Amino acid sequence: MSLVFNISFCYVILLFVSLNMVLCIEIEEFYPQERDALMLIRDSLNSSVNLHGNWTGPPCIDNQSRWLGITCSNWHVVQIVLVEVNLSGYLPLTFLQNITFLNQLDLRSNELFGPLPSLKNLMFLQQALLSFNHFSGSIPVEYVELPSVQVLELQENYLDGQIPPFDQPSLSSFNVSYNHLSGKIPETSVLQRFPESSFDNNSDLCGKPLDKLCPVEPPAPAPAPFPAPPPGVIPPSPAVKKHKKLQVWIIALISVAAAVVLLSLIIIAFLFPKRRASEKEATRNDSANYVFGAWAKRMAANSDVSERLGQLEFSNKKLPVFDLDDLLRASAEVLGRGNLGITYKATLESGTVVAVKRLSHMNEVSKKEFLHQMQLLGQMKHEHLVEIISFYYSEEQKLVIYELISDGTLFELLHEGRGMGRIPLDWTTRLTIIKDIAKGLAFLHHSLPSHKVPHANLKSSNVLIHQDSKGYHSKLTDYGFLPLLPIRKNAEKLAIKRSPEFVKGKKLTNKADVYCFGIIMLEIITGKIPGQIIGEIEETTNNDLSDWVRTVVNNDWSTDILDLEILAEREGHDAMLKLTELALECTDMTPEKRPKMSLVLMRIEEIEQMKKEND
Repeated sequence: MSLVFNISFCYVILLFVSLNMVLCIEIEEFYPQERDALMLIRDSLNSSVNLHGNWTGPPCIDNQSRWLGITCSNWHVVQIVLVEVNLSGYLPLTFLQNITFLNQLDLRSNELFGPLPSLKNLMFLQQALLSFNHFSGSIPVEYVELPSVQVLELQENYLDGQIPPFDQPSLSSFNVSYNHLSGKIPETSVLQRFPESSFDNNSDLCGKPLDKLCPVEPPAPAPAPFPAPPPGVIPPSPAVKKHKKLQVWIIALISVAAAVVLLSLIIIAFLFPKRRASEKEATRNDSANYVFGAWAKRMAANSDVSERLGQLEFSNKKLPVFDLDDLLRASAEVLGRGNLGITYKATLESGTVVAVKRLSHMNEVSKKEFLHQMQLLGQMKHEHLVEIISFYYSEEQKLVIYELISDGTLFELLHEGRGMGRIPLDWTTRLTIIKDIAKGLAFLHHSLPSHKVPHANLKSSNVLIHQDSKGYHSKLTDYGFLPLLPIRKNAEKLAIKRSPEFVKGKKLTNKADVYCFGIIMLEIITGKIPGQIIGEIEETTNNDLSDWVRTVVNNDWSTDILDLEILAEREGHDAMLKLTELALECTDMTPEKRPKMSLVLMRIEEIEQMKKEND
């Protein structure tokens, strides 16, 4: 009896302690003002990730957080990292004012509009990474007062106005390139130690470290002294002066009124027929979307007529010819943003719709090199390549105009909208897409034998999808830019950066494309996103998808690697695993052991035929 009592007593004590712990957690569970600030972001913006489903409950439990992109320390939010998650909308200006322990804010490569957020009172903020968005307006002067800031990246936005006089000794990385900033770069000791590339592509910016000198403003002339009256002449009294001034004003007003009436009669009599045309032209010029039109208008004003778009040798003959003036009047919307630049959907006044890619990181490319490469790529005609229609070159801007493929990307088709209500992407469709990509890539390798890596930027977000009554069709885009990126640092912006030979600094060949194609095949087969499998695999070379697949199969082929959407299909598992085996050959660590694309295509067609026979 006493034993039962003792056990019961222990349970009561444990329950009491547990309840106290829960109460303590409830009391100390989180700082509501920090949660409310994050909720403001969640409810104000759209995203490709489900923040509404993930950002629930307290953001911090001691040093842990289950919220996507949030890092905590001692119950406080200390890092917000939401990179390339398609955040879109206007960022609430003061949402950070209560997250006072924040040391890193990373919102790079999204679709955020409006002014830059206020960073006031963020005494511990070390990194503010807001580049590759659509922020506009001026850089807040309060940024100068951030005492701990080390990294400030604001490049590739639409910021205007002058650069504040940053002089924080802690600031070690600074970039405001590719904006619309103007005026003289402040001559603070901190700003002057950054390279020219930190300020590039702001056409109205001047002063060191740029080569562009600021115009010298002449001093204002001193007012001439009023001559003294001759001897014996009595200066008029103030009342007389006032009366004379009034007479002069009356005469002047009458003269101006008469001139205005006369001018109006002339305009009505002779220029009225042109009024409608002028109004129409003004409306066209003012209707350009700011995101596209602001820099396009500046580009047109600064370019020679000989550089403007025109009918090129490889222009699509089915499309009406257009030039830069037509382009800058086009309404536009952002389709996407990648490491090579921003892509817009542009609707010309004629009704023609095209995709316009505004290239970044190509300032060192000469006009001759650019024209040669674009003319070469423009000759590439294949059903599985996005066609290049035209292009534009100036020192400040470089554009490539493509046919518009408007049904999204392979990445979106595979990964967006997962969950209830999604229509599964069946195996037959996936195999067709894989074959389409292989055809396009094999054609590039055959047509560009002189290019060491003909595509160089092959990834699922650069496979565009078109859907019609017969199903899905795919086309490759962003191909052929490696020759325009001779510097390794710039080449790191391409998909080939994941290949083992690039990581090790070895010679690149077209087998780097084969590696990237193998990764895409595995992405289609497994449904997993390359580079986002941390925690599912230990000790891999570069944490890539191929390493995970190799670890799972471990010479014992299993359907565990298959995407659940195709695992549910009763037929086709053998073909799926054979294709997986081919993908692993394509992603071999040794480039020489990878098959050529012509052979890869042949084997895919054999697997497709085997599937048809089994069906």
